[in-house]
Amino acid sequence: MNWIVEKPKQRIVVMTGAGISAESGIQTFRGANGLWENHRIEEVASPAAFSRDPVLVWNFYLQRRRQALSCRPNAGHLAVAELEKWIVSAGGDFLLVTQNVDGLHSRAGSGNVIEMHGSLMTSRCTACGQIFPDKRTDLELPPRHNCPEKGLLRPHIVWFGESLFPGDMERIECAIEKCDMFIVIGTSGIVYPAAGLVNFANSLEKRTVCVNKEAPANVELFDTFIRGEAGKELPQRLFPRKNREGDG
Repeated sequence: MNWIVEKPKQRIVVMTGAGISAESGIQTFRGANGLWENHRIEEVASPAAFSRDPVLVWNFYLQRRRQALSCRPNAGHLAVAELEKWIVSAGGDFLLVTQNVDGLHSRAGSGNVIEMHGSLMTSRCTACGQIFPDKRTDLELPPRHNCPEKGLLRPHIVWFGESLFPGDMERIECAIEKCDMFIVIGTSGIVYPAAGLVNFANSLEKRTVCVNKEAPANVELFDTFIRGEAGKELPQRLFPRKNREGDG
C-alpha cells in the first residue's frame, strides 16, 4: 500500500472542499440554474442582499444550518481527524483548512481548523462585532443581539464581495511555507483564493496531493492525483494504522 502520509513526524496541511461534505448529504442549495427558491445565490449571500432583505437571507442560512445539523461526519471527515491525532501525537504539525461552513470537521474531532469561509454555526453582531457559537434554528427573524445597541445578527460567513477573515490567509500561507505536504480533498479547483494555494505550495516545492471524485480544474498542478470519494479512499490510503485489519 502506498500511503499518502507515510510517517507521522511531519508538517501537514490539509484543505477540504464541498466534495467531502457532499458524501454526508450536504447539498449546495445552488441548482443547475444557479438559483435558490427563484433567487440568485448572490441575492441571498452578499452584504447588499442582507441590507436589502435580512429575513430572506436568514431564511436561506437557517435552512442550510438545519440541514448541516441533520447530517453526520462521514468516513472521510473521521480519517482527517485521525490523521491530525496521529501527526500531533508524534510531535508533528497539522493544520486543516476547509472551505466548508457545515462544521462537520469539528464534529468529527478535528482540532486545529481554519474555516476560511466561516461557519453556519456562528453568528456575528453587526453593531458590536461580537462573534459567538449559534446553532439555533428557531430564530425570530431578523434576530438581534442582546448588546446595548441591539445590533442585527448576521451569519458569520464570507459572502460574495467580502474578503476572508483577517489573519486567516496569513496563517494558511505560513503553515504551507513550513509544511512537508499539502493535501487537497474534495475541491473543484475553481474557487479562489483557495484554488490558488496549490500554486503557492508548488512555488515552495512542497509535495502536493489531491483526492477527489473527479479531476479538479487544476489537476495538472498536483504531484499526485487520487480519483475517488474521500469516504472510501482516505480510510484506506491516508496513513498507516496498525490497528487496521491487514496492517502489520
